Amino acid sequence: CVKDSLSRLFACCGSVQSVDICEKPGSGEKKEKLTSKFFNCKTVTGFQVAYVVFRKPAGVQAAKALSREGPLLISTESHPVKTGISKWINSYAASVVDREELKAEVDTYMQEYDKKIAEEEAKAAKEEGVPDEEGWVKVTRKGRKPGLPRTEAANLQVLEKEKQKRARKELLNFYAWQHRETKREHIAQLRKKFEEDKQRIALMRAQRKFRPY
Repeated sequence: CVKDSLSRLFACCGSVQSVDICEKPGSGEKKEKLTSKFFNCKTVTGFQVAYVVFRKPAGVQAAKALSREGPLLISTESHPVKTGISKWINSYAASVVDREELKAEVDTYMQEYDKKIAEEEAKAAKEEGVPDEEGWVKVTRKGRKPGLPRTEAANLQVLEKEKQKRARKELLNFYAWQHRETKREHIAQLRKKFEEDKQRIALMRAQRKFRPY
């Protein structure tokens, strides 16, 4: 039961201006119409509510009298409604995304987004430093040095981290070399002292005299 089916069903009552299908009854205010065919498309299951708007008030009165004339058929020989396997096959075929159409929609969206950002930046640059009616001056983040793009800022951050990592590694290597040199000097001093002690002991033994009394 889609908009076309309902519009055709109630056409016998009068000219149909529009048909809106909602998940549940509401205030009747129209929601923002989705412009995307591929994004923000929510599939609604179960019962729904339809608002049929006629071009003339007489269509409403004729629609109220339909219940006395018997049931209305949505699926007819001239306009059959697909159900079962045929409906599933049709739904699957409709779910296959056309790459070219998707690319065109994404490109259009990005162009509009870039245009909007450019307009906002131009407006901010025009209003920068200009006081308002109460004398307040709006301060923006954009100063003499404009901010770098995200990609460039990310690259600089990665380079800075690599630089710090390399400096830390060089410092650790220096400490390791200094520790080895200190240890080597300490061993050399121990050996020198050991040789001096050996010579001193040998000299003391040579000078020792036998003194029984």
